[in-house]
Amino acid sequence: MVSVSVKRGRLRTFATILVAAAALAAAVAPAEARRKSIKRSSGYNPPYAAMVVDAKTGRTLHAENEDALRHPASVTKVMTLYMLFEQLERGRYRLDSPLRVSAHAQSMAPSKLGVEAGDTIAVEDAIKALVTKSANDVAAAVAENIGGSEEAFAEMMTRKARQLGMTRTVYRNASGLPDTGQVTTARDLIILGRAIQDRFPRYYPYFALTGFSYGSAWHRNHNRLLGRVEGMDGIKTGFTRMSGFNLLSSVKVDGRHVVAVVLGGRTGAARDRQMASLLGTHINRAYAGTRIAPTVGEGTAVAEAPARPVRVASADDDVPATTAAVTPRAPVGRPMIDIATTRPVVASASGASTATPSSGMRWVTGASSKAEPPKVEPARPEPPSRPEALRTEKTETRVAKVEPKAEPRSEPKTEARSPISGWVIQLGATDDEAKAKEILQRAKSQGRSTLAHALAFTEKVNKGGSTLYRARFSGFDEDDAQTACKALKRSGFACFAIRG
Repeated sequence: MVSVSVKRGRLRTFATILVAAAALAAAVAPAEARRKSIKRSSGYNPPYAAMVVDAKTGRTLHAENEDALRHPASVTKVMTLYMLFEQLERGRYRLDSPLRVSAHAQSMAPSKLGVEAGDTIAVEDAIKALVTKSANDVAAAVAENIGGSEEAFAEMMTRKARQLGMTRTVYRNASGLPDTGQVTTARDLIILGRAIQDRFPRYYPYFALTGFSYGSAWHRNHNRLLGRVEGMDGIKTGFTRMSGFNLLSSVKVDGRHVVAVVLGGRTGAARDRQMASLLGTHINRAYAGTRIAPTVGEGTAVAEAPARPVRVASADDDVPATTAAVTPRAPVGRPMIDIATTRPVVASASGASTATPSSGMRWVTGASSKAEPPKVEPARPEPPSRPEALRTEKTETRVAKVEPKAEPRSEPKTEARSPISGWVIQLGATDDEAKAKEILQRAKSQGRSTLAHALAFTEKVNKGGSTLYRARFSGFDEDDAQTACKALKRSGFACFAIRG
């Protein structure tokens, strides 16, 4: 009887432990579920904005809500790095200079590198940590070493934004961590993305790093399009629940150079698809000749926006909310501005995570995830150069009207590499690229209905020591690819469909 009582007691104890564990899991699970549900919830629609600009002419190729206020999230760190590059240029720091880490910097929320109060981090490691890991603790350390405090540094960042012509941007911190008063616009970020390249060509190559090693850990760049979209050399991603998924990009292909920004993506994959689509649509519209746009630099402060109350999304990080008026904490002389709340439909979060350009964008396959760091010479002390005159809005408009001469198009647009775009159909392979293009031309003329929205391209391959050029069309789903092949076969073409 004693043995039975002991066994029953143990069972009751075990049951009590199970109930307690279940209760603990139930308490923890909702928070974890909320974090994961952000990417899945169809109701999560952060305010969207986008812009694409031809860097060689200053001409706007695409704009949507480009002057509506948005939260920059970690794209903020582009300005943090701009300020650090400026100190390197002036000789205050070298790449091996130590930056002191404070308790405030250590306390920053993730993403973080894990530096501890009292330690130091070299300037070059700080640059790499901001570019790749988007480390908030390192951003705070940079701010405090340059500005004395993060708040003072944010004031410096805002003044620099005005000097560059970023008329609606306000910074509250160096990292982009949530703050309802930290706002920007797609247009302002395009200005910053162009300015940091023009002003600091010596240091800008850091933005092309796909990752960096610190201690025993390898930190991968959050920008998943690096090494996958040909010509992309940076520059920065960002995400908070208030901002959605942001990306500022720069792409140089075949003598063309565009800077683009997407703000308010519902997921990282949706943001990447949208960016790739914008680049694919507009890269061939960019000017391939000698640059005619003036250098984007610093000048006299641009008139600030009229004082108005700020309107921002709810600070609730789990779900977007209807906007509510708040009073920002603004220093004397700083404008109070309002953030737009329009929420247009953006790319769906469903489907494959690989971005799909609509046309004209080439993708790089087999890129290594551990790229060598750029070769950057340490800065030498030198007097700061006189800032370039700031372009006025009128000058920008005048430049925007410069239209490059249209190139003749006697054959379908072809690319040297296959863009990843759903299903692909192949019409044959030849040792002469001109013949492959001729096949595409004939197929395009005979299959107008089935190939109306397809992208023609040639793909160079090596087979048994011989070079061949595949004649292909992309941009199909499986059913459309099979239908197109059947129609082309009836017209006398060899054709088969494969997954891209």
